[in-house]
Amino acid sequence: MIYVGLTGWGDHDQLYTDQTRATDKLSTYASFFPTVEVDSTYYAVQPHSTWQKWMDETPDNFRFIVKAYAGMTGQLQEKPPFESEAVMFQAFKESLHPVMESGKLAMVLCQYPPWFDCTKENVQTLRQMRAYLDGLPVAVEFRHQSWYEEHYRQKTIQFLSEHQFIHSVCDEPQAGVGSIPIVPIATTKEKTLIRLHGRNRAGWRKETAGANWRKVRYLYDYNLEEIDQWIEYAEQLHAQSEDIYVIFNNNSGGHASGNARTYMERANLSYEGLAPKQLSLFSEEER
Repeated sequence: MIYVGLTGWGDHDQLYTDQTRATDKLSTYASFFPTVEVDSTYYAVQPHSTWQKWMDETPDNFRFIVKAYAGMTGQLQEKPPFESEAVMFQAFKESLHPVMESGKLAMVLCQYPPWFDCTKENVQTLRQMRAYLDGLPVAVEFRHQSWYEEHYRQKTIQFLSEHQFIHSVCDEPQAGVGSIPIVPIATTKEKTLIRLHGRNRAGWRKETAGANWRKVRYLYDYNLEEIDQWIEYAEQLHAQSEDIYVIFNNNSGGHASGNARTYMERANLSYEGLAPKQLSLFSEEER
C-alpha cells in the first residue's frame, strides 16, 4: 500500500474551516490522509494520555510516523532531562505503548543532523540506537552527503539492510554536504519512507537564506512534472517494499496539503475510512 500524508496536522489551514477547533484538527486531518508524521515527539516525550487521545481520534487503519526525540539524535543544545542515554531511550519507547498496542505505529523516524557524517563513531551510534529501539520499526534519515558518496553508498545501504533500518528516501535541494541526493532504494521488504522537503536551494541553508531560514527552508510548491516523478519513484520502491509512506514536508508556504492531494489524484490513490467529500474543501487554485 502507498500511504500519503503530511508532517503534523495543525498547520495545514487548507484542510480546515474557520470553525474547526484545534482539538478537532487531527480527526479532520484523518478524513483526508491515512498517515501523519508526528513532530511534537521531537521536542518532548509525549505522555500516554496524549497518545491515547490521538488513538481515539483516528480510524483503525490510520498510521503514525513518530519523529524521534531530539536528544536521541544528538540535536539538543542542552543536556537531555534524563539520568542517562539508556533511560532516555527507554522513556521514549515506553511512551509509544498506546500507539503500538493500537497497531497504528508505522515507524519511528530518526532524522540525524547535517553534521552527522559517515564515520566509524557515528556508525556505532546507529548500532546503539538500534539496540535501544529493539523491536520497533525504525527509519533512518541522513542529512550529510557523505553517507551517499560513491565509495560509501553501497555500504550505507547494506548497513541499513543488515540492521533492519527503514530507508528514508528524500527529495531536497542539492546544497552542499548538508543535503543528500535521491537514492530510491529500499532496505526492508516491509516499509520504505519517502520525505519530500521541496527544492528551495536558496532557503535550505542559513548561509544563503539568512536568520529567517528556518521559516523559509521548506518554501516550495511541487509542479506536476515533479509530482509525477515521485509517483514513479514510489512505484519503483513499492516493487521492493510492501508499504510506502510518502510524506510532504514542504509547508513553509502552505503547499504541502495541496501537493499531497494532487499526488493522490494523479496516482489514483484512495483509502478506506476517509471521507471523499472532504476533498471538496480544496480549491482549484490549490491543485
